[in-house]
Amino acid sequence: MSALLDVILPVFLVMGAGYFMTWRGVLSGEAIDGLMNFAQGVGVPCVLFLGVANLDLSQDMALAPFMAFYTGAMVCFVVGGIAARVVFGRPGPDAVAIGFVCLFSNTLLLGLPITERAYGTAALTTNYALIALHSPLMYAFGITAMEVVKTHGQGLALHSVLAKIGRGLARNPLLIAIAAGFVVNLLHIPLPGFALDAIKLVGSAGLPASLFGLGGVLVRYRPDGDLRIVAMITGLSLILHPLITWGLGTQTLGLTVPELRSATVTSAMPPGINAYMFAHMYGVGKRVAATSILVATALSVLSVWFWLQVLP
Repeated sequence: MSALLDVILPVFLVMGAGYFMTWRGVLSGEAIDGLMNFAQGVGVPCVLFLGVANLDLSQDMALAPFMAFYTGAMVCFVVGGIAARVVFGRPGPDAVAIGFVCLFSNTLLLGLPITERAYGTAALTTNYALIALHSPLMYAFGITAMEVVKTHGQGLALHSVLAKIGRGLARNPLLIAIAAGFVVNLLHIPLPGFALDAIKLVGSAGLPASLFGLGGVLVRYRPDGDLRIVAMITGLSLILHPLITWGLGTQTLGLTVPELRSATVTSAMPPGINAYMFAHMYGVGKRVAATSILVATALSVLSVWFWLQVLP
């Protein structure tokens, strides 16, 4: 119970405050959009830049946590996409979008603050390593799968698909910050103390602002679409993904305790806002994506609490 009270509830109370103040009209939708633009365009990129710049790449970029986390993510994509197509009879592009919702955990806006509150700032090393590849890998995979499905039978123009992937990734401020962090890290570029202090100051506002803003964004979503698919997505995201990660980490890959904690807690996160953005980008599966984010985020209070009790 202490984990629920001390770790999870403060995070969701910040989200709840954003939801309540937006719902009651204290903050407008435009204000929430501005807050999220700051969080995702400036504040959180500062957090990621510092985290990646300070990684010990010879130690922290271990293969085992990646295999545990991303194996679970890919299994959820395959199961969710096939079920959407075969069981629920959704068109191919819809099935890809639904699979992407199952795939894309909220590693950043929820995974980081919950892991930090549970295990301390020092425990975020594996989180940073996972996040460094999360958006570029998942978006590249999702966009490729969608373009293949959409152009099936029409003759796939590989160069146009690759160009679209490249344009999408190159404009993402989170990925720019990660890339800059790797440059500083690999080239051992020294940053002056005043610059580091400024980046830390801005970054310190990034996660609280993103949590508050996420609550405000969720006001726009209403339970809609095929609730059977929503239930499937929620189960895959909150149950199957962390179960696979934990099982591989303990039984096969031999993760250390810090690696197991970060990988499992991160995999237990609900789908992130980027899952809806992907669906919106292609204009398919938007209602299911939005409802799944809302439902899974609410239920993740219980799933995260469960894993905090199970993990060493």
